[in-house]
Amino acid sequence: MTLTEPVPTETADREASAAAPYTIISADCHAGGSHQAYREYLDPEFVPDFDAWRGEYKNPYKDLGDKRKLRNWDNEMRNSQQEADGIAAEVVFPNTVPPFFPSFVLFAKPPTDEEYRHRHAGVTAHNRWLVDWCNEYPERRAGVGQIFLNDVDDAIADVRWIKENGLRGGILLPNIAPDVKWVKPLYDRCYDPLWQVLQDLEVPINIHSGSGNPDYGPYPVSMLLYINEVPFYTERPLVQLILSGVFERFPRLKVVLTEAGCAWVPPLLERLDTNIRSIRDTGATGEIRYGADHILPKDATEYFHQNVWMGVSQPRQADADARHIIGLDKFMWGSDYPHDEGTYPYTRENLRARFSDAPEAEMRKILAGNAAEMYGFDLDALAPLAARIGPTVEEVARPIGGVPDKSLERISGDMDASAIK
Repeated sequence: MTLTEPVPTETADREASAAAPYTIISADCHAGGSHQAYREYLDPEFVPDFDAWRGEYKNPYKDLGDKRKLRNWDNEMRNSQQEADGIAAEVVFPNTVPPFFPSFVLFAKPPTDEEYRHRHAGVTAHNRWLVDWCNEYPERRAGVGQIFLNDVDDAIADVRWIKENGLRGGILLPNIAPDVKWVKPLYDRCYDPLWQVLQDLEVPINIHSGSGNPDYGPYPVSMLLYINEVPFYTERPLVQLILSGVFERFPRLKVVLTEAGCAWVPPLLERLDTNIRSIRDTGATGEIRYGADHILPKDATEYFHQNVWMGVSQPRQADADARHIIGLDKFMWGSDYPHDEGTYPYTRENLRARFSDAPEAEMRKILAGNAAEMYGFDLDALAPLAARIGPTVEEVARPIGGVPDKSLERISGDMDASAIK
């Protein structure tokens, strides 16, 4: 047989059957502590205020009020569900309501000057809790620490603490909404010292969808507007970091956009490339003139491949098809556990529906290899667990007609409009 001849089907089937099951690292999962747990991690001076705040807090989230909330912190429930779904390890974003927050952690606006001291104490408590929780299964969990941008010196100190305490998931970068006037936008040069520390310490910067939207007010349509504009406000920080020259000044920054798909990336980069080249070549876009400060030496596509990765949660077919355009090295699959829109408990079916025709080598990269490299997972340490729980190569390669419909399993009305305040 020559090197150019295809492997016979029977031989390929035997090799697939003999191959190790896939190791799956979900690049997008969520967890958090209960209010009772967070209380133990607060600095003592904040405990009386916390007790008063906790007594008045009204929870608008059903999944944080019924037994489903246990998935956020209960090891037995969480690990058993993850293992049943074939997930060996996870990158852990926040998912509850830390002390003194007005709402769900991803939806909450940055604190005002008056709120900052207490809200910062709240994320400090969460980060401390997260360190201990991840250390219960360190090979399986990479926690994402939280920071605020109100005070750059505090943010730098928090980044150093996150790095020193082993939160391998890096930081969750606040996405500054256009109506937030009390925190400077991401394109302000005041953050250059922060970017420098993040680059020097090789700390991943995560931007998660659902943040950065403006306040839509108390209207019946508010939640619908919020949901429909999430994609735009998730793209927005990427555009800001590229056009403001952050990636030019800090070429070793690692930025991950999570739970935002990836099919939108190529057309966005094409549009940005057109504008950047026009300014570089003519100093203008149409009738608008620009100065030397606006000229970037590289195209947006180059900055993307230099600095950006995608955490692609519950991918649509368009996202799966875009993996070769954005680059296989840039694609990290995510389940979004324990959210209703995530792939649990049908991860295997989702993989079959989206990737049945993908070569094994590609799948090993997007299911584990890329995330292991970004977040420091040890694939050898995960191998025994993956061998027991992971989907087989042969299983994923069997096509399925579509992704199972979970709509009947969801409990309607999990949030009201106050949840996005």
